[in-house]
Amino acid sequence: MRPALVFLQTCVFVGVCVPGVVGSLPHALPWHVSCPSRCVCQIKPWFSPDSVYHEAPTVDCNDLLLTKLPLPIPTNTHTLRLQSNLLSELDTVVLHRLPNLTDLDLSQNRFSHVRTITQSSSLPSLLSLHLEENQLSRLPDAAFSSLPILQELFLSHNNLHSIAPGAFTGLNSLLRLHINNNRLTTVDPRWFRALPRLEVLMLGGNPVEALPERGFLALKSLRSLVLGGMGLRSLAEKALEGLEGLESLSFYDNLLTKVPTQALSRVPGLKFLDLNKNRIKLIETGDFRDMIHLKELGLNNMEELVSIEKAALENLPELTKLEITNNPRLSYIHPQAFLQLSRLESLMLNSNSLSALHQHIMLSLPSLQEVSLHSNPLRCDCLFHWAAEEASHLHFEDTQTDTRTARKVRFIQPQATLCSEPPELRARRVREVSSREMSASCLPMIPTSSLPSYVGVREGGKLILHCRALADPQPELYWVTPTGLKTWSCTEPCILKVYQLLHPATARQPQRDSTTHLPPASLPARLKIILPVTLTNTIVYCLRALWR
Repeated sequence: MRPALVFLQTCVFVGVCVPGVVGSLPHALPWHVSCPSRCVCQIKPWFSPDSVYHEAPTVDCNDLLLTKLPLPIPTNTHTLRLQSNLLSELDTVVLHRLPNLTDLDLSQNRFSHVRTITQSSSLPSLLSLHLEENQLSRLPDAAFSSLPILQELFLSHNNLHSIAPGAFTGLNSLLRLHINNNRLTTVDPRWFRALPRLEVLMLGGNPVEALPERGFLALKSLRSLVLGGMGLRSLAEKALEGLEGLESLSFYDNLLTKVPTQALSRVPGLKFLDLNKNRIKLIETGDFRDMIHLKELGLNNMEELVSIEKAALENLPELTKLEITNNPRLSYIHPQAFLQLSRLESLMLNSNSLSALHQHIMLSLPSLQEVSLHSNPLRCDCLFHWAAEEASHLHFEDTQTDTRTARKVRFIQPQATLCSEPPELRARRVREVSSREMSASCLPMIPTSSLPSYVGVREGGKLILHCRALADPQPELYWVTPTGLKTWSCTEPCILKVYQLLHPATARQPQRDSTTHLPPASLPARLKIILPVTLTNTIVYCLRALWR
């Protein structure tokens, strides 16, 4: 093998770094040896777990339906690929003859006991072991102790439901551990005590509904943690305690209803955060407080997300990319939702239910280079003057130097960024509409997608509905009771509490806690919401509730 240093690395969003080089890699070269029947023997490019490039003697026996190791395997084999066969055990005598074996791929076979693979001490050079998609159900203590310099262990997509506390004893050099997509229901902090150098942990796809406090405390070197698809509903405040070096964290496809702000405060060095496909309804003020090193944030594919509140993203000085896409009910972003995001370059807001993006948002992002707004029901009125055809440059104010700079912001997929309203501009490309064609006033609009059509509420229950609207000037919002009585103006989410009505003559008037009275026969009640889509005055009737 001829090692050479890698020139650069590329890190995907979840933070797993994959090696890359300047220019193209060399193709496979002939390897003139006695090769096993039907296998292919070549010199192939290979990267070690610590990203060092090698030209590796490789024996490729994938997809041959083998039930035993093929012969003869050249003694100086570096990489042995046995993926997609029918192997259930290994011939340790054959392995003894492979002192240089560094990468062993046994994925998609029929191994049910890990001892069948690791009981031999003949793998002193092994760095990478692939056991994905086998039939492993448990890992005993010291299961891999015969692999002293192993750096990568892939155990995903098995049937693991039990891992002994000392299963990883002896793996002091391990850098990457993939145990995702198994049947684990708990996370035992003792697993990680033997892994002082671990940098990447893939734990997602296991039915673990709650993480223990300080469960990852031993992983001082961890840089990337993937917890996707686990059914997590919340996160304990100290669940991420001790992960000071963590740079990438994924909660993709869980059941979180709020941003786990307190838990995230324990990982101050975080750079990449994936909260995609959760059940978060609101991105609230201070949700990402003190995450001063965050570079990329994903808030995509949330079925229940309706609003991004004032100062929801504030003081994130290193944030360069923000993705908030494919949220079918997201209809409101506060004009001051993004504050002190001085380095944000890319803002992805496509495929939501946004009718507008306030000019204040654009002007608050002095480094913005591109914005994506296509596949939204955009209203081409005064709120969109900044995007008009002749508004080719936005003028950004620097409050520190008291200067103004003009810069063009690129629209991603401008051909699909279309006006939905008013009717005379429907289906026109936003960047092709002049400000003269856009109305000078902006009437309030309450997006119907932000509120449900029917809600079930029982007596004494609490119903929280979030109502937002954009207009210029900013509209006043208030609630209307079932009897048509106007209540108070509200800037925060309003709470409706349902009580039994004793007698009409003794009925209490609605108070500031939003008490609404119902006749006993109507309990449990269904709330039917009727929304005026566009109103002609500057006061928005946020909700008209009819009980039946």
